[in-house]
Parts: sequence; C-alpha cells; structure tokens
Amino acid sequence: MALILNRRNIRYIGRYNDRSRYPLVDDKLKTKLLAQQHGITTPALIGTVTTQFDVKRVAAMVDAHPGFVIKPAKGSGGKGILVIEHHDGDGYIKPSGHRLQREDLERHVSNILSGLYSLGGTPDVALVESLIAFDETLSAYTYEGVPDVRVIVFKGYPVMAMMRLSTAASDGKANLHQGAVGVGLDIASGLALRGVQHDRPRSDHPDTGHDLASLRVPAWDTLLNLAASCYEMTGLGYLGTDMVLDRHHGPMLLELNARPGLAIQMTNGEGLRPRLDLVERQPDGKSVAERVAFAQTHFARRGELQAAS
Repeated sequence: MALILNRRNIRYIGRYNDRSRYPLVDDKLKTKLLAQQHGITTPALIGTVTTQFDVKRVAAMVDAHPGFVIKPAKGSGGKGILVIEHHDGDGYIKPSGHRLQREDLERHVSNILSGLYSLGGTPDVALVESLIAFDETLSAYTYEGVPDVRVIVFKGYPVMAMMRLSTAASDGKANLHQGAVGVGLDIASGLALRGVQHDRPRSDHPDTGHDLASLRVPAWDTLLNLAASCYEMTGLGYLGTDMVLDRHHGPMLLELNARPGLAIQMTNGEGLRPRLDLVERQPDGKSVAERVAFAQTHFARRGELQAAS
C-alpha cells in the first residue's frame, strides 16, 4: 500500500519529527558539523562564504583543489549545486565539459548568499566541498555526476532505499525531477530491484546503455548502519539519508532530509505503509545493528530487474 503525501505529513513527519530539530538537517553546514561530532564521514569542507564581501575569496579558496563542489547550505532538490571537475588557467570545467570563468563562479556564490536557492528565499551560506571520488564500480551506471543512495529511515530502521543515477538530462545531478534514473534497492543485499526515469520503467542507463540489473551497491551493510545511526544523531523519527560511495573513504553522508519525497516507492514498485506499520509495532531501545538486521530480514525482496536478468 502506497504512502500518500498527506498521510506522510500528518502520520509520520508530524508525529515523529520535532520541528525544533529541523535546522539540524535543513542546514547542510549544521548537518556536517553534527556528523563530525558523531564520527560519521562527510565530504571534506574546503571553506564557507558567508558575506558578499568574501565572494572574491572563492578563487583563492579552491586554487589548491583540482575539483570541488559549491552548494547552498539551505538548498533543496539539488538546486544551486555547482560541480567543478577540474580547473586551469582558462577557467573552471563542469563534468559536461562546459567552461566557466571566475566571474561565473563568483556570481553563483553571490546568488547563493542572496537566497536564490534556499528554502523560503532566506539569506544563505555557500559551502565549498572537496569533489567526491566515487567508487569506480559505479561509473558505468552514471553520466557526468556522482550517484547517491537515498534511504528512508523510520524510528531508526532503514525501511526503503534507492540509488539515483545522474544523466545528461539531469545535467549530472542525481535528482529524479530533473531526469536522473532512480533504481530501487533490496534492503537485504543492495541489489537493483527496478529502474525508473520520468516515472516510467527503465532497464538500462539512457546515456551509458549499461544494464541496471547488474547494479549492486558496494559496502551495503556499512551504508545501512550509517543511515540507521542518523536517527540517534538527529532525533528525527522519519527522515531521508543521502549517501555517496567514495573510493577512498567508503560510504559518506551527503545530506539529510526531514521531509523526504515519495518517489522511492515507484522505484521499488512497492508502498511504504506496510513497512512503516511493521516498524511501529517494534519495541523501542533496539541497537543500530539490531534495527538493520530486522530490516534486512523483513524487507528483503527480489525485483523485476533481478528476475529478468
């Protein structure tokens, strides 16, 4: 049975998410600092820009870093994220090959500060992070961008997961609304279940042509334990955890979402409600490892991609 928006908002977010804790996840800088306190790995922070006066510092800030990402601290839906794969004396090159000049970089940061990409249009802070060296085993499944894994965590239990694969249509961003491919993942194994793009089934990547059925997320157990531990870290009962797989550091927390969308149900070909109902019946006080083991036992399944392979 599918979970609809109103029920998500009232039954789960309204009941299990204390609004006073929203700033911990709505502000990516606060999330990063909180994760560091809890020993959870995140992409390295190169620096922050907080005032228009400091915008001119950006070029010097990134000079020693071949690749980097600039993002709004309070952005949502992938808006305002600028990925630079490398730079040289003539400019800054995006994964698509498009070249930007220093003025473009400064204009983008200035727009972030003015609140162009933030929730509610409020003034924001620009974060500059190191570029993620994503796991090479995933390179055939993505195009000009870093794939990420969204896990819905309810009361500390990982209940549903998907991988988001960037495409030419999504401009290298792992955002389903912009044209990325979503692949449902089996909670027990990290194996692909079902591929979707633009709300339609998809069995291969539109740009690389690679078969999605062969997708299996590396370090899956570590990733699930990391996702589950975000419950204790934030105190939020219903949240989405977005993670990436770095070839040097393994699973890393990218960001958290107190109001995760419902498209994950389509990529899994299954509704969230039965899983949430089962978790609600479980006693409190279980450890992270116990919650992950429960999820892997009770939510294991085989999807149409596996069946067809």
